[in-house]
Amino acid sequence: MHTSLLKGLLTLIPLWGTCLLAYEVKTPPLDTDWTYSVGTHPWPEHPRPLLQRSHWQSLNGIWKWRRASSSTDPPPDSEAAQSDILVPSCIESGLSGVMEQDTIYSWYSTEFTVPKGFAERGRRVLLNFEAVDHQATVLVNGDQVGIHVGGYWQFTFDITDHLSSNGTNRLQVLVFDPTDGDGAMNPVGKQTRRPSHIFYTPCSGIWQSVWLESVPSTYIQQLDVTADMSGQVNVTVASNGESDPVTVSVIDSEGNEVASAKGVANQPFDFTVDSPELWSPDSPTLYNLTIKLGGDTVCSYTGFRTLSIGEIDGIKRPLLNGEFVFQFGTLDQGFWPDGLHTPPNREAMVFDLKVLKSLGVNMLRKHIKVETALFYQACDQLGLLLIQDMPSMPLRTPNAAQQAEWERQLEILIKQHRNYPSIYTWVIYNEGWGQIQNGYYPEFGLTDRVKALDPTRFVDATSGWNDHGAGDWHDNHHYANPQCGTPFYSLQSTPYDRNRISIQGEFGGIGHNVSEEHLWKVQAAINTINQTYEIDEDLDAYNYRGHLLMSELREQVEKYACSGAVWTQTTDVEGEVNGFLTYDRRILRLDREQWRADIQALYDAAATRGGKSSSKRRAPEPL
Repeated sequence: MHTSLLKGLLTLIPLWGTCLLAYEVKTPPLDTDWTYSVGTHPWPEHPRPLLQRSHWQSLNGIWKWRRASSSTDPPPDSEAAQSDILVPSCIESGLSGVMEQDTIYSWYSTEFTVPKGFAERGRRVLLNFEAVDHQATVLVNGDQVGIHVGGYWQFTFDITDHLSSNGTNRLQVLVFDPTDGDGAMNPVGKQTRRPSHIFYTPCSGIWQSVWLESVPSTYIQQLDVTADMSGQVNVTVASNGESDPVTVSVIDSEGNEVASAKGVANQPFDFTVDSPELWSPDSPTLYNLTIKLGGDTVCSYTGFRTLSIGEIDGIKRPLLNGEFVFQFGTLDQGFWPDGLHTPPNREAMVFDLKVLKSLGVNMLRKHIKVETALFYQACDQLGLLLIQDMPSMPLRTPNAAQQAEWERQLEILIKQHRNYPSIYTWVIYNEGWGQIQNGYYPEFGLTDRVKALDPTRFVDATSGWNDHGAGDWHDNHHYANPQCGTPFYSLQSTPYDRNRISIQGEFGGIGHNVSEEHLWKVQAAINTINQTYEIDEDLDAYNYRGHLLMSELREQVEKYACSGAVWTQTTDVEGEVNGFLTYDRRILRLDREQWRADIQALYDAAATRGGKSSSKRRAPEPL
């Protein structure tokens, strides 16, 4: 269907069969093949695959929205709404239907009915938000039910006692998001109110799913599971009760129960699964879990795998299931031209991952952004190792209160994501952004805190600059050439530390300009394209240069102590043109066969240094 016709039809979709929607996708500076097919009921998938119940209802769709002037602005009447907005989406995005900048305060509102049985027989109704940037004050039928701070995290409120008796309920959310404005020191990653080259258009508001859930009066609040290569499983089932009995069943891909165990809520317990199939990029085997506590049943999953540090021929190596697996992947920003932080849909989100997997990539670095739970599930399913960054503060030095708040949110990152098998490394600081340098080095204490919260993974304390020796990785950034575990280094890097594992945390970054059709059509962004580390005038030159840099990396794997590398980057973003894919995902710059061969050559080189045999690698994932 022609794009302009489809855009027009979006204004004619009936809402509950009674009225016409005013919502319309705004024309973003660049669209994708998914932009105008999102519809008005986006992201219908269950938002939390690690804690899934059958009784749930999505509240995604068209809400009312208007700007507010301050935190004291009263909730608006429905007639006072400024416009309709698509939830979830960033206010600044075309998909939102608003596409406005510099919105610090705003009100959202919608109405909902609770499905029959959700609040009967002593059951409770939970209101779940997957992410709201940055602060959300939530009201149900005029009652404030809670406030949440932190733009990347899930949160939940029990709204049972605030529900209406007549069946129709009003939900209102006051959002405050200063991004990196004057005095603000929140985790923002690459977001800025003044986009320029490597910093991008911000995302404000409700940008991940909102949904209802029905639970018994005593219910499972959180599930923590670790499963190692020996079959040892450790489980903690957190509940709002005390010492209620819990049962856990482990089910294989064919639906067979391979183990079960009993324990007590709010206390860890262990059991063993005999000879499990292990999770790895070559064989991403997952096992389903069923957890029961009284009248509550949740479904989840896990993968059996063990991460450790070993020494091979005098070199520190990362081991997965006891083997040195060389990791190669891309710096993954997770931005979209139509949705900014929010991908258009799951198909679009998984497209990026499948492109990488088809090239032989076995890892990606999720760069100072946190994704929807469905992203991590997809990486678990496809077999992509993940380096997960903590979103950084703006490029200023925080005061004590700001540092404490950032550290609080760092702990939330670990607690909410430590169950995904694909995540294998936590990054605390990126290139010194928001990192205290005067008086003490906080990354040492923070490394200890992260290890206490999750002793099963590696910690990259300082990716790039300001490395004082903390963490498991010695992480070098150098464009365009790699300097991975080598006896040479450059400005802002440090000499290779033999007491830690060596990784090239960023390199490559070579760029290739494209026609206006595939560019972010904002002149300020276009003006910064020449800041790219290197511009290649055509794709022949781009692929030639890529081959040289990949060959140089391969030689460092063969000769020195390189154990992994991150190429910049998966896609273009706004004023950057150095992606494997253009920002609209319509052009893949790579000579597929050349890059597949060059990536495979890295694994083969690692095999000569004690790495896992490349012959065990499975065929590329089909697109």
